Amino acid sequence: MKTTIFNRLRGFVRIELRGRNMEKLLNALITGRFVVWDIRRSHDEAVELHILIRDFFKLRPLLRETGSKLRVRGRYGFPFVLDKLGRRKMFIAGIVCFFAAIYMLSMLVWQIDVEGNEKIARSDVLQAAREQGIYRFQWKFRMQDSDMLSRELQNKLPGSAWIGVDVQGTRILIKIVESARPDDRQLMNPRHLVASKNALVTQILAEKGKPLVKPNANVSKGDILISGYIGDEANRQTVVAQGKVRGIVWEEATVEIPLILRQKVYTGETKSRSFLVIGSRGLQVAGYGETPFVQYETVSRLQTVHWRKWSLPFGWLSEKQLESRMEEIPLDPEEAKKIALEQARAELVAAAGPDAVWRGEKIILHEKSDNGKVYMKVLFEIEQPIAVEQPIIP
Repeated sequence: MKTTIFNRLRGFVRIELRGRNMEKLLNALITGRFVVWDIRRSHDEAVELHILIRDFFKLRPLLRETGSKLRVRGRYGFPFVLDKLGRRKMFIAGIVCFFAAIYMLSMLVWQIDVEGNEKIARSDVLQAAREQGIYRFQWKFRMQDSDMLSRELQNKLPGSAWIGVDVQGTRILIKIVESARPDDRQLMNPRHLVASKNALVTQILAEKGKPLVKPNANVSKGDILISGYIGDEANRQTVVAQGKVRGIVWEEATVEIPLILRQKVYTGETKSRSFLVIGSRGLQVAGYGETPFVQYETVSRLQTVHWRKWSLPFGWLSEKQLESRMEEIPLDPEEAKKIALEQARAELVAAAGPDAVWRGEKIILHEKSDNGKVYMKVLFEIEQPIAVEQPIIP
């Protein structure tokens, strides 16, 4: 008879029986319907076998009657496992507390995400959600059902056509479908498009109105580029002039750059520190002592604990401090001049707007080296939109 799962649940022992009347004892076990199996003779006067716990305690009268002795070789089954665990109460309590803590943490809201909002500010959505009891570290069982939360949020956010609240473990996902509203049409009065700066016209495209200049024409600030008057003198009408006019503008810039360039470099020396993170607090566990560097940078790396889809408020923070120092690199005057021109060019193009394009340096008006610096005045050519609106006053 093999050991079955049922026997392991009830529990059994492996025993050795010694005596001269082994046959009589085994016959008595069979006659008394004792559940025994795996009977093996170890030598002439000894037998080993498995027996259920309930029958083990009935052996004493038979042992006394046959003059046999008993020795326990092993204990198996669920009752003995419970007995061992009962001796380790603190271990069992720790396991129970661990799973209880995991369960309690899984009942909290750890993350709130908002999707689909373009015109409605995320801060307004989170504020409306907080008023309905949706916020971080809120108990999920204290919140209303998702349908009720969706209706309440939609009432508080007038620009929404539909709002869905989806509870995904410890994460709350708020999906928003904004109501489609036609864009408000801007009311415009009749106007001209005039030059904002002195420039050389490179392109003119009139959508409405009458163009008064052509490419390669020089214009001064305030000159009309596209007129808001159309028709002849007898049948003249005013319109809202619209179009695109680009031109080359000459911008004067004063640039300077030191002949000694200061630059930060790393020495290769490092120091590491480690922290155990619980919530928003950290407990240092390694890397004690003061930082031995005068100048350094700190690089941090945070690793959080994840369980399935949930992010737990535990983690490990590693910090590495990198020693650095400032080095002075001497520059050749020609190289310094090149760097200064590139910086000035980038600043002027950025100030002119996203549609501006650099065309070249027209002339260097002044250049000198003084106090370890290079000074220059440069005239740059920048192609950019030059049309601005000017209302037509009757």
